[in-house]
Amino acid sequence: MASTFPPLNASSILAFQFSSWYPVFSSISIKSTIIRPLPSDFAEYLHSEGVFVPEGADDVAVESTLSDDEQDEEDEDDDEPSPRKFAFPELDEQIRDCIQQYGAVFPKLNFSSPKDASWVLPASSPLKCTSPADVYMLLKSSDFITHDITLDSVFEGCVGERPDYQLELVLRKWYPVDRSREMRCFVRGNALIGISQRDTNYYEFLNDPLTQSKITDGILEFWETKIRDKWTGPPDYVFDFLLTRDLSRGHILDFNPYAPRTDSLLFEYDELHQLELRVIDSRAHPAASSNAPAHQHNMVPFEALSLSSGRDIEDFAEVWKDEIEKGVVDM
Repeated sequence: MASTFPPLNASSILAFQFSSWYPVFSSISIKSTIIRPLPSDFAEYLHSEGVFVPEGADDVAVESTLSDDEQDEEDEDDDEPSPRKFAFPELDEQIRDCIQQYGAVFPKLNFSSPKDASWVLPASSPLKCTSPADVYMLLKSSDFITHDITLDSVFEGCVGERPDYQLELVLRKWYPVDRSREMRCFVRGNALIGISQRDTNYYEFLNDPLTQSKITDGILEFWETKIRDKWTGPPDYVFDFLLTRDLSRGHILDFNPYAPRTDSLLFEYDELHQLELRVIDSRAHPAASSNAPAHQHNMVPFEALSLSSGRDIEDFAEVWKDEIEKGVVDM
């Protein structure tokens, strides 16, 4: 299995960070803004314990909802060291400017997006951020983005000397996405050798032979005319693609290394030899989603567990919301 993957040079991994590929493919991708450099203590904020937003990130001051008894308990703890406070006023303004320009945004870092934390915002509009506080809450609640703030994770499995690496925040224009039209495409030796449905739900229309042929032909033509000759990274890579409604064209969502760190979805990497499209062909498919939500392991931060005992869902949601708002005030 190891021979399936060509050696990944440490310098090559940076070809997959957003700021490397987006300027080349911006006309066929989602409108985005790259914020770099970030405040010197931004990574420290992301690493810090707890889920909270920096001072000034929320435009509306929120009063504490603590009861008198709880306030007394807090007063008794005044001798304990106060947690480190963070504030990023310039970054807050940059985020607000992007939100004003795009209407709403969804964030990511160099490589990873906090899609595992989409539960912290309304399910009707996952990852939709309309304030700096929304952006910070998504990033702070995510396990996925820790990959981008830990150098050992960024360069895991790479050979050669590590290049300089600078954390970046990306704000992409938010709009509702039809997940059934998202595809992951695999390129080896500058040849497109596989296309996989990304969303793990069964979609009947994807099983129509004519539709499958249209998707395969459309992605192949797009890759040959829009991507192949412009890509300057390694000849082995993976790109995520959002098809248009007519399935003939699309937009690039992301580029990823052709490596074990990138989920091969409906393929095993050693099965990728010639161009093939794979979709979930029935609701009983072993890869099909159950009723459990995606990334459920990350849906409740550790500090929330102590608040949940004896409460129903609505009551717990209110208490957790109050705790988040309290964190805004306390900072």
